[in-house]
Amino acid sequence: MAERPGQTALDDLEPRTVTARRPRPLRVALTTLTLAGVLAATAVGCGAPGDGEGGGDSAPSSPPPSSARAVVPPEPHVGFDYQIGGPYPPPPGVGAVSRDRTAKPTEGLYNICYVNAFQAQPDATDWWQENHPDLLLKNADGATVMDQDWDEALFDISTPDKRERLAAVVGEWIDGCAAAGFQAVEADNLDSHERSEGRLTPEHDLAFAQLLVARAHAAGLAIGQKNAAELAQRGRALGFDFAVAEECGQYDECGPYATAFDNRVLVIEYEPQGLARACERWGTTLSVVLRDTDVRPAGETGYVRATC
Repeated sequence: MAERPGQTALDDLEPRTVTARRPRPLRVALTTLTLAGVLAATAVGCGAPGDGEGGGDSAPSSPPPSSARAVVPPEPHVGFDYQIGGPYPPPPGVGAVSRDRTAKPTEGLYNICYVNAFQAQPDATDWWQENHPDLLLKNADGATVMDQDWDEALFDISTPDKRERLAAVVGEWIDGCAAAGFQAVEADNLDSHERSEGRLTPEHDLAFAQLLVARAHAAGLAIGQKNAAELAQRGRALGFDFAVAEECGQYDECGPYATAFDNRVLVIEYEPQGLARACERWGTTLSVVLRDTDVRPAGETGYVRATC
């Protein structure tokens, strides 16, 4: 991607190896299932940012020129596949696919670019420590605050200055998604405040999200809220175009997303019971897919995919 004047090609400096995200807590990987098998197995056992510190932010101080490309969100109930663990040919009936930002989009489909926007990938922590140590969240003892489930350092989005500096880095990734031909970006970990040891609030996450929304829209990309069902209405109000929800069927959280985003919700379940629940209530309105917890590519041992 082209550099903007005076800005380092940060994307080329950070490590590029990607660890697939999985739900909390870690679950045993499933064998390949059809929906009939899933249902049978289930049957037998189975708003805008608040008035807090970040409320006045709206966009990075030096946003890129606006793109001429129109922002188009995914259609409700589009056939969906979740491929952030590695790309493979989409199954029949799939109209939208989510892939990591290091992968290529699929021609002829609606392509969503996965970006870990609020936390550092595990193999990138050293790079952040060496280049931007003050942008990693620290606890009272000065230690980096970690997402213990996935060994990911949390970004420090507690001040306007740090949010803008982080938005410049993540913004390069978003621009790269647009240049690669994606139509949308999935900004993971809007709920990072829940793992911040009390040092971040939902308002901090939403204030940073507002910068990312502006950057994505300037690049001509739709942007999806990832998780945080309790923030769905606020996320929609600040500009998110759709939602990506992990296990909202399993935990009965799909409703807030569906209401806020007019059924433009991509649901990923990881357990047969979750898929059954999602399909029963939302199978005709939302985009629902079952994946294995490692989100493996088709053909690898442990790959799982099923739909309603």
